[in-house]
Amino acid sequence: MKKNTMCTICVIDGQGGGIGSTIIRKLKEKFGEAVEILALGTNAIATAQMLKSRANRGASGVNAIVHTVKTADVIIGSVGIIMPHAMMGELSCEMAEAIAVSPAKKILVPLTQENIEIAGLCSMPLPMLVDELIDKQLTLFLQDYEEV
Repeated sequence: MKKNTMCTICVIDGQGGGIGSTIIRKLKEKFGEAVEILALGTNAIATAQMLKSRANRGASGVNAIVHTVKTADVIIGSVGIIMPHAMMGELSCEMAEAIAVSPAKKILVPLTQENIEIAGLCSMPLPMLVDELIDKQLTLFLQDYEEV
């Protein structure tokens, strides 16, 4: 973790960018400009939607994701972002590997269109999942981040 610098949060989404947009809106409500939010879309439409939700910057595609996640402090997205061929094939093997091996803290929402069930989780609507992600996981991480 970096001392005395703004925390960089990469929000990764594909297809329409709806999950990423919801996450970014709630991040902006809670933290404003205290964090830098990078919208990384598997395609330009997803990135554009996330930028409309007030991400600081955005980029699309394999190279943008592979390059950017190396320097992120936190990566947020659905569990599918670490699974090759997820999001109807939009998430490449190279993207999934780069995200999985990034030194960044990964906070994943247990939503997937894939044929995967995660045992032990209760079903919650997306807004409640995002609230839990921000209020519990990310807030604790940011407290530790600021102490370093």
